[in-house]
Amino acid sequence: MCRNRAKICRVTGRKIFYVKQKSYRAFTLIELLVVIAVISVLAGILLPSLCKLRDHARQIISTNNQRQIIAAVTLFASDNDENYPESVATIGDITTYWNWQEPMILTGYRARSPRMYRSMSGYLRQYIDDADIMYCPNAPQKYKYLQETWDAGDAWDNPETAPVEDPLSGTYCFYWNYTGYLENRNRLFNGPGDSAAGRGQSRLLVSDYFGYDHYRSPNCYSSCEKFAAASITEGTLLSSAYWSRGKNNNYPEMPQISLRAGYTDGHVESYSSTDTLTMRVIWKPETGEPYPYGIGPGSFFLPLKAAF
Repeated sequence: MCRNRAKICRVTGRKIFYVKQKSYRAFTLIELLVVIAVISVLAGILLPSLCKLRDHARQIISTNNQRQIIAAVTLFASDNDENYPESVATIGDITTYWNWQEPMILTGYRARSPRMYRSMSGYLRQYIDDADIMYCPNAPQKYKYLQETWDAGDAWDNPETAPVEDPLSGTYCFYWNYTGYLENRNRLFNGPGDSAAGRGQSRLLVSDYFGYDHYRSPNCYSSCEKFAAASITEGTLLSSAYWSRGKNNNYPEMPQISLRAGYTDGHVESYSSTDTLTMRVIWKPETGEPYPYGIGPGSFFLPLKAAF
């Protein structure tokens, strides 16, 4: 506590008070360095936790996305004699020749017949407004025209390409009314065609993308989910970006990834990348022959529960 001291002015005879000034002491350089070091240590402790929380939040969003996709195709089925939408993952038409495409297709090159849509939104737009639901939040970059593509439906034409109807490949895999070749089982994979998912049909509707040797990333494992040492395979005007990593001496084995898949009964569950079946895309539908190794969309890894 400061005390005032008084003196008598010889001229006026009045008391003059002097107030003792407070002294202020600045931080030394060492003290500042100690504070900075403490803050750095705290940041190093907290940042990994914050990153884990962010990743967990994205996993929750992805799970919710897949649930909403399942709900949409279920509502479509209830309005269409319990039949799911046709797959849009084809190219060509039934009058000439057609073959399957990768199951990530959101909008195809053309419809297989005049009675079919080439876009998924042609079937589901009245049940899903927000195109982000159709896109994995863990993918490295969102496709620039995702919402515009969804809104345009069959009329989609990317403004950066020639004036033709363009396709779009996304980051989830869609398996209703889809047919592939199960390499491990030496037989066909048949996605569910209706809500009953009867004999010979899988109950798998949607999953994260996880595959190998895609033509955009040859000899690489690829996924919409980030994994160790993965880099970005950039998106194109017709496709979305994803994560990929080559198979080499440093990483000879399949990467460890936690993935999600949704089924006809409405539930979405996690599965490991190592607990999977290998599916290849069919090149010749009349025989079920898949694309040869080294070309095409490569292999896709489905959860073991996808088998029927």
